[in-house]
Order: sequence, then structure tokens, then C-alpha cells
Amino acid sequence: MEQRYDEYGSVPVDPVTGIYRLGANGPSLATAIAAAAATRRKVALLHIDIDMFGSINSNMGETVGDQVLAAVAQRLRNAMPADAWLWRRGTDEFIAGIGYREGETDGEALAERLRDAFEVPLSIPPYTLPITLSIGIAVFPDHAQNAAALLATAEHALRHAKQTGLDNVGLYSGRPERGPINDGFAQRFADAFDRDEFRLFYQPFVNGHDGSLAGFSALLRWNSESNGLLRPNRFLDIVERVGLSARLGSWVVEAAARQLAQWRDEGIDYLTISMHLPTTMLSQPDCRDRIGELLHRLNIPGRALEFEVPENALSLDARHTYETLVGLRELGACLTVQDFGLGGLAFAALAQYPLDRLKIDRSFIRNVTSDTRSAAIVRGIIAMGHRLDMKVCAKGVESEAELGFLRRNHCDFFQGYIFSAPQPAEALAELIRKRFLLPEAFAHTRPERTLLLLDDEENVLRSLVRLFRRDGYQILTANSVREAFDLLASNRVQVILSDQRMPDMSGTEFLGRVRDLYPDTVRMVLSGYTDLATITEAVNQGAIYRFLTKPWNDDELREHIQAAFRAHERRAAGEETGF
Repeated sequence: MEQRYDEYGSVPVDPVTGIYRLGANGPSLATAIAAAAATRRKVALLHIDIDMFGSINSNMGETVGDQVLAAVAQRLRNAMPADAWLWRRGTDEFIAGIGYREGETDGEALAERLRDAFEVPLSIPPYTLPITLSIGIAVFPDHAQNAAALLATAEHALRHAKQTGLDNVGLYSGRPERGPINDGFAQRFADAFDRDEFRLFYQPFVNGHDGSLAGFSALLRWNSESNGLLRPNRFLDIVERVGLSARLGSWVVEAAARQLAQWRDEGIDYLTISMHLPTTMLSQPDCRDRIGELLHRLNIPGRALEFEVPENALSLDARHTYETLVGLRELGACLTVQDFGLGGLAFAALAQYPLDRLKIDRSFIRNVTSDTRSAAIVRGIIAMGHRLDMKVCAKGVESEAELGFLRRNHCDFFQGYIFSAPQPAEALAELIRKRFLLPEAFAHTRPERTLLLLDDEENVLRSLVRLFRRDGYQILTANSVREAFDLLASNRVQVILSDQRMPDMSGTEFLGRVRDLYPDTVRMVLSGYTDLATITEAVNQGAIYRFLTKPWNDDELREHIQAAFRAHERRAAGEETGF
């Protein structure tokens, strides 16, 4: 494949990603277009951008950023058809192209194929990083007549796609859009029912106290004859516009209930299934009766079903919706607010409707271990849900650090790739057999006294570990602020000892953020650098308990740490400690 790029005149291989760079004037692209035109094919050009890559570089460093680029390039390369092309362009951008005739894989199908390659987050130890792509598509000769113009139109399409949010695909709109949004879509979608093209994938959600499998969330996929396996964000908006969402929602409920009935027939009676219930179904007067008939026909108890209701359905103040929810609750079903916080739902509606659970969207979880605002929002949602006698489920949990933070804040259920990617029902036997997922993360065997040491000098960390090991603490070490935040999220830490001068953030600034995220910790600075104004301000604001200097006296430092643990224990017992 790389040899073919060379024949197209690409510039040398990029050392980070191992693929060729696209020349500034697009000579390799011009050659590819000429080759496709000679065989009377069109060329779809995809301008690919890694969403939020800048934050990876700034928060984790360029070394991790380069590893991410290399891993993204590898996944893109593996997902490319044999006759497609891939180049790197810019810092976090790639160009893909494919020549095709009518009925063959076109630009939109290729874009979906590339996005599907990132269903599973990247593993860049010690990080697990969910990656999404924004993609702009332009077609030769429909949108441009030469390589330079095609690059420009694809870039224009990318900008337009990103205006509507991340993880989007946009076709160049200089001419009427080509793709699923056209007059024939409604008929193709209706035919998909007859061709049995719809599929349900299932992702587990687990109990927060022990990691036991509680059930599965049913996720819709369309195995389109022309575009392959599509996620809902590629077609649900269009489905609503052409008036077919109620029919599709009925299919999902029926299919999920049948799968649940099959598991119960096999003796697996502890599972529940959660599914999306669209607004159009909720507003139908016979919705409750139809679901009740389905439960009776399949011999399923209502308590085994959970219906996820969109926020906008609860904002309508429609009598039919209220009555339907009351009826479903009477059947025993669990009612959940889907992706809470994204739809502008007034808090009054939470008390007005008979709701059982809140599901926190992934967008609030992503930075929860290090961002005080995200942490405050998630804590607030959990606390509010519990005050309303509701359970809370966190959606999109991807790392042990996120899981640890949510467990410490008493979230009731978790769903995300850390447990499993969505899978078809026939692939779930092993998960069901295990029953308890990720048991090591739910172990209750950690010591009560945990000390976190943060210093970017490895030799200092080793010396401190040797010093404090004799006192029987569980000792956690971190070389960076990011690593320290992850450890704090995953472990119950009582005392923190941090260096002051670090490349990504000062010790006082780090401990100030820790004060907001984990106010029950005892926070101390150990440094050979003294900035009295900064230290005094940090002490006055309650960010640090004590400032200690390097080089240290072993016995004195051990006594300071012992005193810090005693202070923590007195505070836990309700005594005044002065920090």
C-alpha cells in the first residue's frame, strides 16, 4: 500500500505516523484523480480531523500526542479498503480518498467505516482515550475539477461538519447533498424492515457497589445494504423527519423484549434490558397498552424492562406523555431520563413525572477526574437524583480513574467500554457467565491509610517510598499531575505530599484543585523551592496543610506524615483540626 503512494508521487514517509504526507500542491492526489478519471470513476476525498486533539497535546504532552497520532494512523490504515489512499496532512489531520463507480463503496460509506474503527477507545498506557473523528467529504468531478479545488471543498465540508458538533460527517454542500437525505430515503428505510436490516447490539451496565451485571442497554444499528453497519446518529434525525421514528421505536421494543424472553427461557432471569423510547411513541395514546400486551404475550415481568425517555419528551408538558409514563410505571417498568443534562430539562419536571433513574451523559464524565467544573456537575447530578429517591447511571465510563471517582461519589450504575463494547446478543455468553465484571476495581481490600507522593524526579520518589514503607502505608506514586488525578479518582487517599516545581502545574495549584475535588484529603508540599507569597496564599486559602522543605530530615518528615494521618482521622471523627 505504501509503495502505491510512492508511485503517486507522495512526499517521504511521516516519521510519527508511518504514512506518507500529502504534498502542499497535492501532486499525489492529482495523480490519483487522473488514474480514476481514466477508468471513468469518481473520486471521493475525505478530510479527517481528530476531535479535541489539541487538549491531548496540552494536557498529556507531545509524546503522548505523537503516540495517539501513530495509533490513529494505524487504525485508519487497517480500516481502509485495499484500493483506497491515505495521507497525513497537518498536525492532526489526514486525507483519505477512494475511486468508485455507482454501487461501490463511496465517500460516505468509507467515512462510516473509518469512524467505526474508533468504537473502542485507544489504549496509550497509562491512558485510555476515546477518539472521535470529524470528516468532510468532496467528490470529483461533482464538486471540483482538480486536486487543489477538491482539497479546498473537502476542507470546507469539514468546517461545516464541525459547526454542528464533534463526531460528524459532512458532504460538501456547494451542490445539493447526495446521500441518505433525499426523496428515496423513506422508501429505502421502509424496505429495510422487510429486508431485516436492523440489529440490536447490547452493552452491559453494572451495579455500583460490587460490579455485578445488572442488565444490558439495547443499542440500534442499521445494517444498510449500501452503507454497511450504521450507528443511530447517522440516520435517526432523518427518520424523525420522514415520520418513521414511532415504527422504528416499536421494532426496538419488540426485538429487545424478545431477546429478554429468550434469556429468561434459558434460566437467566436476573437481567434487565434498557431501551430508548422515542417521543413519538410516548405521545401515542395506546403506547402503554401495546407494551402491556407485549409483556403478557412474552411472559415478561414489567420490572425487567427499563425505558429511557428523552429530555425533550418531558419538556413538552403533554398529557398523553404523562399518562403513558404513569401507565408504564404501573406495569412495573423502570423509567430513566436519557442523557440527563443535555436537553435543557427543567428541574420541576423531575418531580412532576414518575421517574426512577437519571443517566449521566458521557460528555460530563470525560474530564471528571481532573476538572473541578465537571466534577461539581457530576456530583450535583448524583446528589440531586438521590434526594429525589432516584438511582443514577453513568454512561460512557472508559477508565478506572473515572470509575473510581464515580464510585467514591456513590453513583449507582455504570455503563461503558471499560466493561465491554456493544456486542450482538450471540457474543454475550461469556459476560453473562462471569456475572461480575472488572472485579479487581470493586475490591474492598485496600488499606485505610493511603499516601500519594507526587514528584517529577524518579529518584526523589524512590527515596520517599523507601522512607515511608516502614510505616505500613499504602503508597501511590505519580510523576505527573495527570497521573496523580487518575490515582486520586481510583483510590481513597488520605494524605498527599507533592513537589512544588513541576513542568505541567505547580504543587500549590495542583493541591488547590485537589481541595475542590477531594476536600477531605490532607495536602502538603515538599519542595526545595520557596516562593513565600505563593505558599502563604495557598495556606490561607486552605489548599495546603503544611509546607515542608528539601532536603528533609527523615525522622521529622515521617512525623509530619504521621501527624497528617492523625489529623485526617480526627477530622473524620468530627474534631476540629485547623485545615
